[in-house]
Amino acid sequence: MTTTRISLLLATALLSACTTVGPDYRAPSSAELRVPDSYYGAAPAPTAAELATWWTQLGDPQLDSLVARAIDGNLDLAVAMTRLKQARESLVQSRAALLPTLQGSGGVRQDVRRGSSDDTSLSVGADAAWEIDLFGGISRSIEAARADADTSRFDLAAVRVAIISELVTNYVQAREAQQRLALAKDTLAIADDNLEIAGWRVQAGLVSSLDVEQARGARAQTAATIPTIESQYAAAAFRIGVLTGQAPGALRSELDAAKPVPDAPATIAVGIPADTLRQRPDVRSAERALAAQTARIGVAQAQLYPSLSLSGNIGSTALGVGGLVDQLAGSLFAGISQLIFDGGRTRSQVRSQRAAAEGALDTYKKTVLTGLEDVENGLVALDSAKRRRAEFAVALDAANNQAILARSEYRAGLTDFQTQLEAERALLSARDGQISSHADQTLAFVQLYQALGGGWDPLAPPQDSRP
Repeated sequence: MTTTRISLLLATALLSACTTVGPDYRAPSSAELRVPDSYYGAAPAPTAAELATWWTQLGDPQLDSLVARAIDGNLDLAVAMTRLKQARESLVQSRAALLPTLQGSGGVRQDVRRGSSDDTSLSVGADAAWEIDLFGGISRSIEAARADADTSRFDLAAVRVAIISELVTNYVQAREAQQRLALAKDTLAIADDNLEIAGWRVQAGLVSSLDVEQARGARAQTAATIPTIESQYAAAAFRIGVLTGQAPGALRSELDAAKPVPDAPATIAVGIPADTLRQRPDVRSAERALAAQTARIGVAQAQLYPSLSLSGNIGSTALGVGGLVDQLAGSLFAGISQLIFDGGRTRSQVRSQRAAAEGALDTYKKTVLTGLEDVENGLVALDSAKRRRAEFAVALDAANNQAILARSEYRAGLTDFQTQLEAERALLSARDGQISSHADQTLAFVQLYQALGGGWDPLAPPQDSRP
């Protein structure tokens, strides 16, 4: 009994001296991360709803439906969700290390002696063990596991942001291909008319066969663009099917009905760089990874200090069930251990973990700067697309007038066929440029909202089956 009291007194004394080794984590400030106060050409801050459901600003119900199906059925999101569940269970396991473990046992023994009756005895027992977190190694492990779980949550959000952006991008590209395909077919019809007119004029002796050959070549070149555009449309439609967790061709019938490219809003709120750091899940994931690596310094450092464990057991043996409670015996043991020599391995692990934390800090800084760069590029791309679209509108008007005049003059015999062909090519280029610039403006809108981290709500927990 004296030994038990000494052990308890020793445990109490050591528990009163418990401390947590390793550095306490502090998130780097905006100044340390070199975050500017504003973006180049910054706009007002967007609302949380605008960021979380930014694609609804395009005003396309079919697109809204596709995004909802991608969120529900995308397999990359499903994989990221399983990783989050694993990280959460790792946190549960780390927390369990703070608590004692208890194991029970029981048995039946039968002794058979020659010439005498059999002796049967019953035994029951329980063993308990508890490692005291003297220097915070277990606490730091829990801290690291909690940061890892947060990292997985933000990684899931990053996948969601990327999937939504990719789906909207492919949807815009599919609609752009449909518009370009319609333009190519219209141009092919005009080329057929030109070839027919050139044939009549040759038969009438007004022009040479050169006009027919030029018209035939122009028609073939136009027809050759159609398969390429059809392939581009099919690739975008197939990708949308996979992004929604379905077979590539599952949505062809739904998407084949041609629709115009969605219009991006005229103005887009951006906010300040610090808002982006709070919204972008990849930035927040990198920050949590830094916190985890910092906590693991304490885990490694705790191995250099003494460790204390308590263990005990209780049991009973009797010839019958009723006698098990009559004879109970138990013991309690307190043990302390201290690393004396391991060739410098543990100290090397501490230094290695410090280097890992330094690397995580550099990765975090890089992720921050890359995120800010993405927003700046998105702003420039959007402004550039707007100006290009405005210029193509002027070019289309001029090219259309030029083509009408050239066609009329050729039919009247006032100009040659080459002049008409050049006018038709200019018109085709202007119409194609208008379609492309329209799509580019919408794609720049998508690029900017992806750079802002739009597509998730930082305050809403991810939906999963965990109780």
